[in-house]
Amino acid sequence: MAQFFVVFVAIFSIVNPFAAIPVYVGLTADLPKEARRRLPRSTAVAAFVILAGAYLTGQAVLRFFSISLPSLRVAGGLLVFSMAWSMLQARISPSKHHPSEAADPGSWGSLAVVPLAMPLLSGPGAISVMILRSTNSSGLTENVVALLAAAVVAASIWGILSSAGPIASFLGTAGMNVATRLMGLILAAMAVEFVVAGLTDFFPAWTAAVPGRG
Repeated sequence: MAQFFVVFVAIFSIVNPFAAIPVYVGLTADLPKEARRRLPRSTAVAAFVILAGAYLTGQAVLRFFSISLPSLRVAGGLLVFSMAWSMLQARISPSKHHPSEAADPGSWGSLAVVPLAMPLLSGPGAISVMILRSTNSSGLTENVVALLAAAVVAASIWGILSSAGPIASFLGTAGMNVATRLMGLILAAMAVEFVVAGLTDFFPAWTAAVPGRG
């Protein structure tokens, strides 16, 4: 149970459905009622497929492009930290969303995948976290826990986006900013751990030089 909670918090913090509420409300303001009812479910399914796909195929992709795990840890940590820095300022990171991605959304169905599921929710940072999680997991139990955590995060996306209007009204701007900054702080700590782990792999002598380590 503890392992599930750790994985869930890590994924949920970087996906951060609450931060997506303002964008979601703006994108769906002119959609028919039926579209607004179905869009959260489609977005949640698309986000889960992306997260699960990254977890299941990430290591194969790394091998195909000859990318080492330490390199991914450092690069992923820097990316996650850039997102965390934006969240600490109560802003959506440009790596998660760009205005041009919402300029021509097309049919409402396409919104579920772009820009909502990708890159607003399960964007580069979330994909990096899932790949890193897969490289640190061993055995069927840990794999099931990670995928179950991703499924629960997807269910959370469904619930939060379905209630986006009432949540935005209840929390207000101040409440949304507090939630975004809190998750940004968690992400910043995760990013530091990723970078330190990657640099330690590159320079193991750093760890050996610390008393009580190595």
